[in-house]
Amino acid sequence: MDESVFHRIYEEYHQDVYRFLIYLTKDRALSEDLLHEVYVRVLKSYGSFQGRSSERTWLFSIAKNVAFDHFRKANVRKKRTDDSYDWEIAQPADKGPTPEEAALHSDEMSRLFGVLDACTDDQRAVLIMRYLQELSIAETADVLGWTEAKVKTTQHRAVRKARELLEKSGGLGGG
Repeated sequence: MDESVFHRIYEEYHQDVYRFLIYLTKDRALSEDLLHEVYVRVLKSYGSFQGRSSERTWLFSIAKNVAFDHFRKANVRKKRTDDSYDWEIAQPADKGPTPEEAALHSDEMSRLFGVLDACTDDQRAVLIMRYLQELSIAETADVLGWTEAKVKTTQHRAVRKARELLEKSGGLGGG
């Protein structure tokens, strides 16, 4: 990959990809680590990029895969830790909020993340891509490897669920 191509891609898309990862992980530090992994994969695989989708869609697809890979590995590690943790003798850790959790507790962000958390993984991914990252239905389908019909159906259900939840909680920005 030509260095100037990499820099152009990085400059043009890194903020969007970073925001996408933050919405998926709700953790800025983790998102920075995952962003690094995204660009490692971009360097390794750019030669095989065939242009069937836009570079932006291709990057979001890589970012989604990096995030999902991280979550899968974390679940395996957590299960192993849970299996080997001695619940009888261990002392509970202080469960105060982390700095990231404290930063996320602005009222509006709490409601937004509450709505996203109440959605299924598929619904959350569609809402983030369609409304927060402003990808088209076709781009979203490409990133997720779905048909456009499945994206539309999932989006419809997610929007309906989000609307119900926001009405119950007084909406974003309201109380």
